[in-house]
Amino acid sequence: MIVRKAGVTDVAALADLQDIEPDRLVAFAGWVAAHAETHLPFVAEVDGRVVGAAWLLVAERVPRNDSLDRRYGDVQSVMVREQHRGQGLGTALMAAILTEARARNLAHVTVHSGRRAVDFYLRNGFGHHRRLLLWEPAAP
Repeated sequence: MIVRKAGVTDVAALADLQDIEPDRLVAFAGWVAAHAETHLPFVAEVDGRVVGAAWLLVAERVPRNDSLDRRYGDVQSVMVREQHRGQGLGTALMAAILTEARARNLAHVTVHSGRRAVDFYLRNGFGHHRRLLLWEPAAP
C-alpha cells in the first residue's frame, strides 16, 4: 500500500472514485486544477492501482488582531473501494491528511461524517465538539 498526494495523472482515478461519468471528466479535471490550492487530494494505491482517496479542504477564517493566519481544514470525500476496506487504507489516508494539516499549521480539522463512519473518525483522533453547529435550509 502507498498513500500519497494525488497529481494530475490521478484525475481519472479520482473521478472514478467520485462516480463522475466519463463525459464529465474534462469538467472534473478543470475543477481539480482550479481548486488545487484549496482542495488537496490524497490517494491510496494497492499494486499500482488507486483504490482510495480523501481530500483536505484548506480554508481561511477572517483574521483577528491576535492571529492573521486562521486557516483550518475539512476532510472531504473519503472513499476506499469496498474490496479494500478493513485493510488500513482509510486510516493511512487520514494519517496523511492530518500530517499535511500539521505541516500547514492548520488551527483545526473538521469532518462531516456519514452515520456509518463516525466510529472511524473517532478512532482516528476526531472528537465531538460542543460548539459546532449546523444550519440547513428548509425543504422546499
